[in-house]
Amino acid sequence: MNGQRKTENIIIITTDGFRWQEVFKGMDSAIANNSKFNQGDSQYIYTTYWSNTEAERRKKLMPFLWSNIVSKGQVFGNRRLGSKVDNANPFWFSYPGYSEIFTGYADTNINSNSHPPNPNVTVLEYLNKQPKLKGRVAAFGAWEAFGRILNEERSGIPVVSGFDLLGGKKPTANEKLMNAMLKDSHKPWGEDECFDVFTHYGAMEYLKTKKPKVLYIAYGETDEWAHAGQYRSYLDAGRQVDAWIKEIWNYVQADLQYKDKTTLFITVDHGRGDIEKEKWTSHNNKIQDAHEIWFAVMGPDTPVRGELSTEMQLYQQQFAQTIARLMGYTYQAKHPIADEILYVFKMTK
Repeated sequence: MNGQRKTENIIIITTDGFRWQEVFKGMDSAIANNSKFNQGDSQYIYTTYWSNTEAERRKKLMPFLWSNIVSKGQVFGNRRLGSKVDNANPFWFSYPGYSEIFTGYADTNINSNSHPPNPNVTVLEYLNKQPKLKGRVAAFGAWEAFGRILNEERSGIPVVSGFDLLGGKKPTANEKLMNAMLKDSHKPWGEDECFDVFTHYGAMEYLKTKKPKVLYIAYGETDEWAHAGQYRSYLDAGRQVDAWIKEIWNYVQADLQYKDKTTLFITVDHGRGDIEKEKWTSHNNKIQDAHEIWFAVMGPDTPVRGELSTEMQLYQQQFAQTIARLMGYTYQAKHPIADEILYVFKMTK
């Protein structure tokens, strides 16, 4: 599989609880028309996101995904085409989902968002132990829980989450400014989560100044606005993440360390309700559709397959080993680890 591997860097991106329904079908008119959810501005939603075809609607919402990524990589999770991707964990909310992504294991002991630091060694921690990657792994997340999910203390990986300050003891001028803005920013979710803009700009500054080989960026507003029932803001947050993915890709393709040697892996921690439209705001194992997720991959070792339309059943627990194999390693830990996703690679075993 790795005989001709070109990937030397990987950037993993998540946007919390962003539904596959919007990713593949665009805005949902049933939700947009509901006065409980449209924030009194259905005209804005329609003007910005509506088109008569799903293909046009989804491209209005995520133009980079549906132009560049689909034409240069792979997009999984359109269940109507037979491409099924699901949580393996039985809970269908954030901490268990992120733990499954990074440990390759649906640990049923992890059953709360307030769970203590993850006892399992994540693929990020494993990669950080490899001589060529030591000190070249970092994570940025809007939600304060990522320090626990990735076990920052044990792993030694810098995890900047929530309202953590940037730059440590030697912040750059940009980091000093961002720290001041973060401190003074509006906090609609208290100390639990900052606006995505701080996570994004902090991660970009780190990417440019520290040049990590493995970087994880976790955006959160898609989930927060959904829980609040604010569909316009949910769509706007998803479109903004797409724009930031474009910015990240344009940067890496213009930088000598990263150009043609970097893979992007984009996914979510869980799905949300859809069969009962009123439940689009929620997710847990009592919400019928909330285990349904999606992911996309683009990089030098991933063949162009576009939107996958083959009958398949993939699971979130397969992501960790896929990430490791893209970097040329076989992830090992004391817990079980699911196999990698072979579609993602040019060569098979």
